[in-house]
Amino acid sequence: MPIDTVVAKEFKNDTEFKTVSVDTIEDGWMGLDIGEASIKLFSDALVGAKTVVWNGPMGVFEMENFAKGTIGVCKAIAELSGAKTIIGGGDSAAAAIQLGFADKFSHISTGGGASLEYLEGKVLPGVDAISEK
Repeated sequence: MPIDTVVAKEFKNDTEFKTVSVDTIEDGWMGLDIGEASIKLFSDALVGAKTVVWNGPMGVFEMENFAKGTIGVCKAIAELSGAKTIIGGGDSAAAAIQLGFADKFSHISTGGGASLEYLEGKVLPGVDAISEK
């Protein structure tokens, strides 16, 4: 889990923002990205991983001021050596493509929720319908 977050008063790129501990988000502020300490925490946790499934960006990567977490984690996953790396979700896929890391991933799926349900062992309606025919 993140330990720090980049918070802002408004959901827009050119608003006031600051990094705070996740335990100290003040009223009127919203978390829009993970902070530098969380980027390091996640990047360190990925070292030596053999399989990584990434579902969902770390922040509002479409806004420059809140993209650092997504950039940092995407880069850390892309730089893993010998790991099976999978993106499940359109926003994460878009981030990897936009950042130029898409070719570093083993598999990219835009079906985020469906990918997670598949990993949970749930029956996917579309696959079930095809299997019945």
